Amino acid sequence: MKLHLMICNLYTRFPMEGGFFILKLLRAKGETSLQTAIGFPVNKEESLLKRSFTERLYQNVQPIWEKNHNHPFVVGLGNGTLERDKFIYYLKQDYVYLVEYAKLFAMGVVKAGNLDIMTRFAAVLHESLHFEMELHRQYAAEFGITRTDLEATQLTPANLAYTSYMLQVAANGSLAELVACLLPCAWDYWEIGKLLKLNHRDTLETNPYKKWIETYSSETFGSGTQWLIDLMDQLASGKSETELAVLEHHFQIASKYEYLFWDMNDKKQDWPV
Repeated sequence: MKLHLMICNLYTRFPMEGGFFILKLLRAKGETSLQTAIGFPVNKEESLLKRSFTERLYQNVQPIWEKNHNHPFVVGLGNGTLERDKFIYYLKQDYVYLVEYAKLFAMGVVKAGNLDIMTRFAAVLHESLHFEMELHRQYAAEFGITRTDLEATQLTPANLAYTSYMLQVAANGSLAELVACLLPCAWDYWEIGKLLKLNHRDTLETNPYKKWIETYSSETFGSGTQWLIDLMDQLASGKSETELAVLEHHFQIASKYEYLFWDMNDKKQDWPV
């Protein structure tokens, strides 16, 4: 009964977060039915498990994201043991990644179906170019990286493949496909930020990567990510299963590229020739 009340309260107060919690709970218990998980028949409550599209994305991507979250680079960020030279390598590659990532917001303005979405993409693009990039430069400077160093950085093979994939999909696909490529980076960074802050809250003050963790676990970053989540659901509404499968494919591929991005920086991979 307590579990039953908890589930209902979660979904009533926090529809998105409550839904994700329930999906994780069932998965942990090895159950596929709310009825078998809580131990008594349910009727109306069973409908709580009717997933939004992003809940479906979230559940199905967990095997990939769990590998992302357990990657040595991410673990090192959390406990503060990540080698400084690897983080410097990451900051440089992340900077040139963000330059390409920002182009997706520009393409979102073009692909937008109404003025509200167009305005939001334009605002995010402006903020990315005029504020977030500058904050990135300031943060990089704390690690001895100059703007000249950042601007001179070349995309590695994995970084080029990742950004080229997203830009190709955005150029040739729909707005929904564009958002399906945009979303994994923002969403999984938010997940990682919250996870690291929770797991390492007792040692965060002495962690050299505290600012990184606080940035990606912040309400500000979360609100921007939540907008993309909501937009994904909005754009997925009414689409056929065939169309949804295409969107999920892009979401999964981008999520896999996130793993390759962590791995690239951990091993400082570059062009072999």
